Amino acid sequence: MIEVSDLCKAFASGKQKVVAVDRITFSCRPGQIFGLLGANGAGKTTTLRMLATLLQPTGGSAHIGGFDVSREGPKVRRQVGFLSTATALYGRLTAAEMVLYFGRLQGLEEEELREKAEGLFSRLGIDSFRDRRCESCSTGMKQKISIARALIHDPPVMIFDEPTLGLDVMAARQIIRFIRECRDAGKTVLFSTHVMSEVEKLCDRVAIIHGGRICANGSLPELRDHYGETDLEEIFVKVVGEAGVSSAEVEDFG
Repeated sequence: MIEVSDLCKAFASGKQKVVAVDRITFSCRPGQIFGLLGANGAGKTTTLRMLATLLQPTGGSAHIGGFDVSREGPKVRRQVGFLSTATALYGRLTAAEMVLYFGRLQGLEEEELREKAEGLFSRLGIDSFRDRRCESCSTGMKQKISIARALIHDPPVMIFDEPTLGLDVMAARQIIRFIRECRDAGKTVLFSTHVMSEVEKLCDRVAIIHGGRICANGSLPELRDHYGETDLEEIFVKVVGEAGVSSAEVEDFG
């Protein structure tokens, strides 16, 4: 469902060019959680924003549901729900107004839209604050509203960019549970984080990204076997500590 091949993104910085994403390649299938694990500044968010059509790639290709992210943006966006820490909610709208607004943008008919919204409000526990303005909601509440907004058109692909950042323990647990539910429903799930425990709890496969490059890609058992470590943090340190990793040296275990 997600196919990425030699994807690149460079930004101009004065007279210099800064390469944020450097020829990364990976794929993610339905019913699978694929993790991008990397430190801040590794290129995770830039990658996800390209896949969500928020940024235009400068090289390579990416397809979601068979549609090219560079040339078929509207079709890609119908396939994708995107959730990040930057909720970007309209403060003066209520939670319900926010979700319904985005459902209409997706072209849902009113009857179907309200039926889907009611189901999401109940599932996510939004009913108690559905009529509260977004600007007065807590961080956890805002994240729930963002989830409902991302899911209202029932997309087959979900992209999560550091979704638990800044949340308390209980709110983070709810997000983790929701991500599992997406996988169990057969959705294709792409998940970026720098939190090792989240990868161990959630991911079927994980790519370690550093300096804009994918340095290793495999299931957790494959990575543990290859690097001779059981602790994911030790594997991560070993991978990113290897200087001069090039695309030709990427370890891909299936």
